[in-house]
Amino acid sequence: MAALSVFVLILVCCALAPVYASWAGVDPFRSTLDAVIIVNGVEQPVMELPKTGLALGFSPIGPTWQPGNYFLGADNQGRDVMARLLYGGLNSITIAGIATILTLAFATLLGLVAGFYGGLADTIISRVLDVLWAFPVYLLAISLSVVMITQGIRLGPVEIDSGSLALPIFIIGLIYIPYVARPVRGQVMSLRQSDFVMAAIGLGASPGRILRKDILPNVSTTLIVFVPIMLALNMLTESALSFLSIGVQPPNASWGTIIQDGQSLLYTRPWVALAPGIMIVLSVLSLNVFGDGLRDALDPKSRVKLGRG
Repeated sequence: MAALSVFVLILVCCALAPVYASWAGVDPFRSTLDAVIIVNGVEQPVMELPKTGLALGFSPIGPTWQPGNYFLGADNQGRDVMARLLYGGLNSITIAGIATILTLAFATLLGLVAGFYGGLADTIISRVLDVLWAFPVYLLAISLSVVMITQGIRLGPVEIDSGSLALPIFIIGLIYIPYVARPVRGQVMSLRQSDFVMAAIGLGASPGRILRKDILPNVSTTLIVFVPIMLALNMLTESALSFLSIGVQPPNASWGTIIQDGQSLLYTRPWVALAPGIMIVLSVLSLNVFGDGLRDALDPKSRVKLGRG
């Protein structure tokens, strides 16, 4: 529960991003190169001349460690890093969460149909999943993002703009479907031969009822265990795509875009890149630990196999 508490705390803090930005009086999406703040009773420009070297150009102010007053300093456009960190986290978690729902929904549907009906349906679905499975997941994500980021997506009357958060949600939700659908298909095929399912078929129960009442409840444990795992994977994938500028597009922010913004400031203002990196590590680590504990709780046999007492 401690791991889940860490992630919930991060989620709550990110959800309060608009509250923090309003309290701090900053706009995390607008450049503020001429802003001046008060630090320890002294006025300081957000973008200041370097105090060493040739003093060429401007350097963003470092962390003030004063809540609501550029707590983590500014980036190279004079934007409050703390406010962007919270907004970026909100976008990253939102994208990962919705993509996880899409992945689980489509993977469950495909796995149920392929595993229960078999035959031609299983052959077609399995071959499509094999094609997606053949591509390295990040290579597929990057390829789709590069193609779609220039023109968006048009599906009949539905059009997704290249700058919309729905684009990375769609891409990330798509690429992980085989990784969930194949285990679900295998479990459904095993359940299809079980005594209680064969008895339901013998009594004349419809396929829809058998899938809803007998098979889906037995698959739900596997799907629940997949939730934290997929959420962590999707967050990493989204951050990687955004870092490469083919994920979340300006003026929106995510932890990946903030790391990219801080790349050029790594030696002078390291907290611009370090802060989102630490948040990604904490979020993914807490989800993985929680997912491991959830699997042990829902499948005690796994503890015996791994030698856990």
